[in-house]
Amino acid sequence: MLAPTLKLRPFMSQVQGETPQTLARILDDGVNLAIWQRQLPVHIADFGRLLLSLNEPLAESLSLEIANEDTEPNLRGLASGFSDLESYEGFIADVSWLVSAFACLLGAKRIGVRLRVLDKAMCPRFHVDHVPVRLITTYAGVGSQWLKDGAMDRRQLSQPGAEPTDSSLIQQIGSGAVALLKGEKWHGNEGFGLIHRSPQLAPGERRLMLTLDWLS
Repeated sequence: MLAPTLKLRPFMSQVQGETPQTLARILDDGVNLAIWQRQLPVHIADFGRLLLSLNEPLAESLSLEIANEDTEPNLRGLASGFSDLESYEGFIADVSWLVSAFACLLGAKRIGVRLRVLDKAMCPRFHVDHVPVRLITTYAGVGSQWLKDGAMDRRQLSQPGAEPTDSSLIQQIGSGAVALLKGEKWHGNEGFGLIHRSPQLAPGERRLMLTLDWLS
């Protein structure tokens, strides 16, 4: 008689590095977060700060069809209300590069783009995303927060009383850094999507945030 085989619980890890090649680690089994700890070019950082200083709303979404790796994403009209600001073209070029890199890494044919100015936490409770993978970067303001595996009982996600109160358990993505987060719909990652949330913002504080979603 054969002894029953126990299925070992996978150990999820998170990786960080100073080059864009770090983002490719999201393809590895057992990795549910890859962060490129980049420093934004000064002109792009200045654009983000200037945009926020205008105190204007911004909430735009695009669905991009990616014909092939050599085709530049069509971001015509994105944040066009701010096209007169200095370094707008540089900002759009940076978003275009991120879209192209995201598509190339995943083989994505359709990508959802969301660009928002936020003055409050969009998702204030720790949660997981029900997508395969999502790119998040904050061009100005504080970055998103996340938890290492085991810092919170996944069965109690969205329950305020279950969230960690020890600040040392709460990790934060740096402003300007680029993060790839695996969600629940990544094959083989079911039950291990990265736990994260939006940061709480002080009165008058704002952030400029870009997300990319792999739609197909």
